[in-house]
Amino acid sequence: MVEVNSLTMRFSSKVLFEDINLKLDAGKRYGLIGANGAGKSTFLKILSGEIEPTSGNVSIQNGLKVGVLSQDQYAYEDFTLKDAVMIGNKRLYNAIKEKEELYMNGDFENEKVNERLSELEMICAEEDPTYEVDVNIEKILCALGFPIETHNNLMSSLTSAEKFKILLAQVLYPKPDVLFLDEPTNNLDLEAIAWLEEQLKRHEGTMVVISHDRHFLNAVCTNILDVDYKKIREFSGNYDDWYIAANLITKQKELEQAKKLKEKEELEAFVRRFSANASKAKQATSRQKRLEKLNIEDLQSSTRREPSIVFKSKREIGNEVLELVDISKSYGDKEVLKNFNLKVEKGDKIALIGPNGIGKSTILNIAMGELKADSGEVKWGATIEPSYFPQNTTEIIDEEVELFEWLQAYDDKNDLDEIRKCLGRMLFSGEEQKKKAKDLSGGEKHRIMLSKMMLQRGNFLALDEPDNHLDLEAIIALGEGLFKFSGCVICVTHDRELIDAFANRIIELKSDGSVVDFKGNYEEYKEWLEIK
Repeated sequence: MVEVNSLTMRFSSKVLFEDINLKLDAGKRYGLIGANGAGKSTFLKILSGEIEPTSGNVSIQNGLKVGVLSQDQYAYEDFTLKDAVMIGNKRLYNAIKEKEELYMNGDFENEKVNERLSELEMICAEEDPTYEVDVNIEKILCALGFPIETHNNLMSSLTSAEKFKILLAQVLYPKPDVLFLDEPTNNLDLEAIAWLEEQLKRHEGTMVVISHDRHFLNAVCTNILDVDYKKIREFSGNYDDWYIAANLITKQKELEQAKKLKEKEELEAFVRRFSANASKAKQATSRQKRLEKLNIEDLQSSTRREPSIVFKSKREIGNEVLELVDISKSYGDKEVLKNFNLKVEKGDKIALIGPNGIGKSTILNIAMGELKADSGEVKWGATIEPSYFPQNTTEIIDEEVELFEWLQAYDDKNDLDEIRKCLGRMLFSGEEQKKKAKDLSGGEKHRIMLSKMMLQRGNFLALDEPDNHLDLEAIIALGEGLFKFSGCVICVTHDRELIDAFANRIIELKSDGSVVDFKGNYEEYKEWLEIK
């Protein structure tokens, strides 16, 4: 269905990938993976025709509908939610809108008007033969958490996360034959991610999806496209299958190179020892020829790099940690929290989960003093030194200063050498440390905020969706860092990889206002829910 021929992409002197040849088949769902900056989004944009490659071409079988997940959350501000979804099928949307306009204001005595109405009816019948456009859009919107009474609200009334859900509905509604999705799970809560997985597993055409969610890739993908070593290699199976196969290939190459290097050393030693010996001259010449034919390729370096995330506290945590008592908070007429109570105990590592907009970030902001509750009390233990990762990290790191200066501004007692070492552990080495804070990508800004937290050495970590913008290697490293941390943690996240890694207590805020407080890990929590 989609063919990639001799594809190469360069930016200035940097080669992202070269001479790529792939055939993407119908019925296969491809997970596109690789480190941040390896070229995943660029490749997806080339596939969808958004940008041109340096050389080579992409061909998509004629007559196929192509769906591309839009990233512009503000493109449909004056549309109703229903219309923003319907325009995913632009031909049907235009026909319906023109038909409505003619029925409202058309001159039915005019033959051309009636002819046009007939043409529009034909288009509607071709694009929506069962006349279920309203029902189908209603089902999708309700499944994504938008009640029927909101479907005629304007997009401008939604939060950024809610707008992204509408864009997702927009691309899924027409059921395209070829589907290109860049980070579709971003801004989705766990319930919406589960819904999306089921939708995509039923996709019968060709699909290419970028995601840093291992669970999502395992649930959805039949094949993996790995962007690394300036190539794009295809593997059969899901993410875990790729992980096993890719590590095996790397190990085999390392063993093969080690074997060749040993042979090279032995041949060189023989030639040096016996080249001047008449009785061994023939053997020495033969070995010299073998040495010249021996092809030892340099092992290419992977673009994947794992940060070293280690949280250490300056002070041991006491028995009294944090208590929120009868916290209430409203935004205008909307009550987000009502008499919310939480007691964090020593050793707790809490994953705070629930639908978007339910109040998770509000809880952290109130606890950290960033927001004042309407009523209630926040009680911190005397030994607690908190460190905070706010949800708007990408917005607040925007200064015209170099990275070490940005970190030093938070605590001028930090040794410059310690700051540079910390930056190195977070994959900022050499010239990269001279970058301006405002010029960093989203993933780099999140790594800088984690660097700040490591340098602060607090004994209570509060993190609000720290996994956004991080690649899978960084998410895994963060999970390990939180797991090994000796203090307390409360983390808002929808990433199951991260929750599985660190949490020993799950607190879920429900849409009906109830709160589930479960002592145990996420897998145990899911099992408990099934038998409840």
